[in-house]
Amino acid sequence: MGMFGGLNAEAYDRSYSDRVLMARILHYFGAFRRRMLALAALTIFMAILGALNPLLVSSGVQSMVQAQADLYLVGLVLVVLVTGVLTWASNLVRRRLTAIVTGDVVLALRSNAFNASVKHDLSFYDEFETGKIVSRITSDTQEFAQMVTLVTDVISQVLTVLILLPILFTIEWRLTLAMLAMTPVAYFAASGFRALARRATRQGFRAMGEVNASIQEAVTGISIAKNFRQEASLYQRFIDINDISYRVNLRRGFVLANVFPILNALTGVGTAILVYFGGLAAAPGDISIGAWYLFVASIDRFGFPVINIAAFWSQFQAGLAAAERVFALIDAEPVVRQIDQRPAPTLRGAITFDRVNFRYSPQEAVLNDFSLKIRAGETLALVGHTGAGKSSIAKLIARFYEFQSGAILIDGQDIRALELNSYRRQLGIVSQTPFLFAGTVANNIRYANAEISEREMEDIARQIGGGEWLDVLPNGLATEVGERGSRLSMGQRQLVALMRVLAQHPAIFILDEATASIDPFTESQIKEALDLILAKSTSILIAHRLSTVKTADRIIVLRAGRIIEEGNHDQLMSQRGHYAELYNTYFRHQSLEFIDAKPSLKFSLAPEELNLGKV
Repeated sequence: MGMFGGLNAEAYDRSYSDRVLMARILHYFGAFRRRMLALAALTIFMAILGALNPLLVSSGVQSMVQAQADLYLVGLVLVVLVTGVLTWASNLVRRRLTAIVTGDVVLALRSNAFNASVKHDLSFYDEFETGKIVSRITSDTQEFAQMVTLVTDVISQVLTVLILLPILFTIEWRLTLAMLAMTPVAYFAASGFRALARRATRQGFRAMGEVNASIQEAVTGISIAKNFRQEASLYQRFIDINDISYRVNLRRGFVLANVFPILNALTGVGTAILVYFGGLAAAPGDISIGAWYLFVASIDRFGFPVINIAAFWSQFQAGLAAAERVFALIDAEPVVRQIDQRPAPTLRGAITFDRVNFRYSPQEAVLNDFSLKIRAGETLALVGHTGAGKSSIAKLIARFYEFQSGAILIDGQDIRALELNSYRRQLGIVSQTPFLFAGTVANNIRYANAEISEREMEDIARQIGGGEWLDVLPNGLATEVGERGSRLSMGQRQLVALMRVLAQHPAIFILDEATASIDPFTESQIKEALDLILAKSTSILIAHRLSTVKTADRIIVLRAGRIIEEGNHDQLMSQRGHYAELYNTYFRHQSLEFIDAKPSLKFSLAPEELNLGKV
């Protein structure tokens, strides 16, 4: 695969022409017109000062040759001094203004990139690593900011040249043409680095994305690494990826660093030619000594923009490559497509799957000609082996993924016609591993309903086990949960996640039940919370516990994306089909009731008769 084989473009990457990129970049700057006008005025003023300085010094040189009065020279020195102070002050204000405008633009660009990333479908995050997405929002936007700062410097230098050029033509047009003749040579030499610089820069950004992805994965999975004593392996993987990034960026540095020596050499040759021919013209008096000095001093004024344009061109390519990656993230096409944007009315929660076909990829078909009707207010349990399609059904109802054919109806309306925000506000979802944001318990509950008061939260909490779970927390609702809820037990996280749904009052509730072991007391509290939700919602339960399965009004048994059995617990057990097999394999040990191979041999053990230590 090669050293750089892992640094391929993402599937959503696209190439933009320089014109398109510049148009989009200027659109961002257009939002700050007043500051941009002030910045332009300062840049022009600095250019005028920059052109004035060599003219003043040239005049001083000529006056010394002609032995003019000392008073004239003193005045000239004072003017040069004032010009220098004004140049310094203008440059200070210009740089501060540039920093403000650039900060505003980067803020807007970064905000748009983040907004686009959070709006992307879940399938986007299944396919692309989050660390690389983070790299685009942070590192790439910062690279773009550095490019903008360089642009203002180069524009000022170019304007200085444009102001000097007509003056030099009036003094000696032949020397001016000789000086200009060197400019295309330097420009084309710099342009030769363009494609190479863009390619090397892209590789550098991708390498940094790999580094960020490695760090993000390592930090997220650090507990697993420690559990299996794989810290050294984790470190070695980071070292390998970081080494690739080092070599890629070293190559990029070599490409960019070669620009300066080549252009400095070309500028040196131009200066030597101008000194020689200018001296030949000045000796017989064809031009004045002051004019000759003006041309010698001006070649630097012409050389600096060309050199900086070359350096800027490399940075410009870096900035364009960065902008290209950020715009690609913003422009990535959503997989979930809506046919209309009708605000969702208050839902009853009737759900219909009508001959739905769904696959994650062409090779990964999940649901085949799938049909199912869920009545409003019904509690439906989905059971089946891993890969049967249980979670896929829940994700399609939530519109996290797009189905390929068929229809899904909510209260008789096509789900694709309902505006997503208003629709999802009426969905309550608890995933298998409940995710809590850093902050307090109250903050996490308010995530679903920002208007709920602390008193209302406490009233809801007291409906679950008399609120004992809340009393156990050190600061009640003000308890800090830690990153991802790490300061709470799994059972407490589930209770907070269920509280979040209770505060939301959803029309449709989806629970992907956790399989983690939870003590019986906490499980009874979770069941109480579930009962409160199930009583008021259409509920789809991806069940892993027998108690949850038995709660359901109807159980759907799935195999390879098809319904093979349905009914309640007793009905399905009497059929002695796939559900009975699942029960005896997975659920049976969770119950105090044991069923022998023969239905007639059925008996129960009281809790005190069961030795839990041997189960």
